[in-house]
Amino acid sequence: MNKLYIGNVSAEASEEDFETIFEQWKIPHSGPFLVKTGYAFVDCPDEKAAMKAIDVLSGKVELHGKVLEVEHSVPKRQRIDSAVYCPTVNTDTETAVVNVRYAAKEQTRLAMEKLNGYMMENYALKVSYIPDETAAPDGSSAGGRRGFNARGPPRSSSPGLGARPKVQSDIPLRVLVPTQFVGAIIGKEGATIRNITKLTHSKIDIHRKENAGAAEKPITIHSTPEGCSNACRTIMEIMQKEALDTKFTEEIPLKILAHNNFVGRLIGKEGRNLKKIEQDTGTKITISPLQDLTLYNPERTITVKGSIEACSRAEEEVMKKIRESYESDMAAMNLQSNLIPGLNLNALGLFPSGAPGMGPSMSNVPPPGAHGGCSSFGVKSETVHLFIPALAVGAIIGKQGQHIKQLSHFAGASIKIAPAEGMDAKQRMVIIVGPPEAQFKAQCRIFGKLKEENFFGPKEEVKLEAHIKVPSFAAGRVIGKGGKTVNELQNLTCAEVVVPRDQTPDENDQVIVKISGHFFACQLAQRKIQEILAQVRRQQQAKPASGAQPPLPRRK
Repeated sequence: MNKLYIGNVSAEASEEDFETIFEQWKIPHSGPFLVKTGYAFVDCPDEKAAMKAIDVLSGKVELHGKVLEVEHSVPKRQRIDSAVYCPTVNTDTETAVVNVRYAAKEQTRLAMEKLNGYMMENYALKVSYIPDETAAPDGSSAGGRRGFNARGPPRSSSPGLGARPKVQSDIPLRVLVPTQFVGAIIGKEGATIRNITKLTHSKIDIHRKENAGAAEKPITIHSTPEGCSNACRTIMEIMQKEALDTKFTEEIPLKILAHNNFVGRLIGKEGRNLKKIEQDTGTKITISPLQDLTLYNPERTITVKGSIEACSRAEEEVMKKIRESYESDMAAMNLQSNLIPGLNLNALGLFPSGAPGMGPSMSNVPPPGAHGGCSSFGVKSETVHLFIPALAVGAIIGKQGQHIKQLSHFAGASIKIAPAEGMDAKQRMVIIVGPPEAQFKAQCRIFGKLKEENFFGPKEEVKLEAHIKVPSFAAGRVIGKGGKTVNELQNLTCAEVVVPRDQTPDENDQVIVKISGHFFACQLAQRKIQEILAQVRRQQQAKPASGAQPPLPRRK
């Protein structure tokens, strides 16, 4: 049997909920779900089913507002009760490192005695002691700790060190290396990789078991930006030496893996960012085509050719751009979650789960019903007209209307495509009706679909125009005195916001506000305009209440 542990389970979850999720994802299980407070267990018939459940569900599927965590269950006899903290180990690698923290020195000594040399899956565990510079027993002075002598400089990734500004990056560095050099990188009994890990203060996973028989294997490096770059340079030097020793004559470029979400901004408008990196570092950089992307492989390969020194400088610049893009998107998403109460951004599939910045693409979201959908009770519905290329209508509708139906169900919104305004119309209007969270989900998937289906080039960022209608008396508030408000809106959101002059209000006394930009810019602009409208409505409602006079009795 292959028992699975399911964590981060809501108190509202039931056995039927898990049955539904496993059935939706076609994951077999060989026994009932044992649901406890906060977690659950289930048996799978084989390792393949268990791994499918972990890959498909863990960190990706939400149940009653909580994103599930799925992993292999560890029998009690293999646990050490005194461990205070033990992170999940990547089981796809043969050279993983895990740090376990104990409350007392005696517990640490006991664990080392029991675990050192312990055979697990034909591998002997090697346990070493690393002093924790961030912890101090109660009552000890700042200069030392009872029973522990500080050895060496504090690790840059250790939390809580206010004097050290460098922290581990949220984006790991992922590189591809030729399979024939993996052995040299690991070294005899893992000595080389351990030395790299120690010198660069990094955690390095070599994914040897991925893509059996493939000519290249991915390596993931977790550390500070500086630590990642140092580890990468060392790996390049090892490969270069191994190539000389084995008379390998082909050029060994540096290959960096980056999530497609960030590549457009790395390239820059008309390729300017990439050209500048090439010129500054003396390298030649190419990026794999969009056609190589799949649902399960959302990463692009950035190939850098040049000397080790030049490639190392290019890696620093490339990863700097990618980290900036990630941080910018995360800031925008956090702002969106504040603007839309209850919005669960993790459930939208915008960003990879597991290792931030690397993982499933926008399309890899839970199917309808995998999470609770949009809870819109008491939230005002909105109407947005989103304009897409006319040629993209088929992709949005899908075969026999399947895609637009699934999208509507997933987002909790009404989504319709308006008839073309003429035979030669280059754009079509998508009418989206729903509360703020539904708007966010629906528009996000439409932007993502257009990029996935190559309606925008590899060097282009998806930018669309959205129209929202506002009461004619509120249009002046959106513009502001002398255009002040609309200018502030554009500066804040990076979207183009236009209230066309000389509009004739429609039958509902409404006029159009046009918003153009990439997804986050459009969303932020829409939310800010809705805030202005809500404020206007509140003021309109307050006027009669404050200025109203009690009606005088009519004389007969």
